[in-house]
Amino acid sequence: MENQRLLAFAEDVARNAGDILRRNFGRRQKIHFKGEIDLVTEIDKESENYIIGRIREVFPDHGILSEESPEQSSSSLYKWIVDPLDGTTNYAHGYPCFCVSICVERDGESVAGAVYDPMLDEMYTAAAGAGAFRNGRSICVSEVDKLRSALLATGFAYDVNVSTDSNFDYFKAFVFTGQAIRRDGSAALDLCYVASGRFDGFWELKLKAWDTAAGCLIVREAGGVVTRLDGGAYDLRQPDILASNGKIHAHMVEVLRGAKKQR
Repeated sequence: MENQRLLAFAEDVARNAGDILRRNFGRRQKIHFKGEIDLVTEIDKESENYIIGRIREVFPDHGILSEESPEQSSSSLYKWIVDPLDGTTNYAHGYPCFCVSICVERDGESVAGAVYDPMLDEMYTAAAGAGAFRNGRSICVSEVDKLRSALLATGFAYDVNVSTDSNFDYFKAFVFTGQAIRRDGSAALDLCYVASGRFDGFWELKLKAWDTAAGCLIVREAGGVVTRLDGGAYDLRQPDILASNGKIHAHMVEVLRGAKKQR
């Protein structure tokens, strides 16, 4: 019952924050750079301020981890993990692929999560043990069981220009083993697309907890599998992630291990 209450709150806040993003989409933005190609817009902050304000109003004792602000620690068992705008580069360029991602943990375990795409008006939700949903309808992962027939997704970290751990070797390996690869620029939506069967698998390096928290819960509740790239146990503090419908997971791990050995 408590998880459902938390989920209802997360869904409401994500939808309203998404409305902020949608209303301002296409307008000229004030852009600041956190790195050479890592940017943040004024709307990131507006969305984040709204979300944190709502959490503080209703759950004043809960912890909060959000992308654009220092972590707010707490002695409470509960922590909110927030990405106020996942897909900032897309948003800044007027590319309509972005979302709001909100998850809440209890004692380190994700118990409720919501990811809202305001441009498609798609709300992905899950509560621990209660299944996954899109706009209130149950979703599940795909039935594709051969990697050659799989539509995959990935992304590249902001240090792609300078890092030797750049994902290009993995990308090349899947070009030759999968059916096709998409790179849409929003890890949270990529995970939701795995959960709903649009994608069959997803991998990425150097992600943060706010990128994956809600999406991982949604994938698992939709019947999917989430691990590290080598197949080991994944938690939100790990930098690399592999998510799939489960049927192609072992083959994806095999391809990733093979690509790593060839470095």
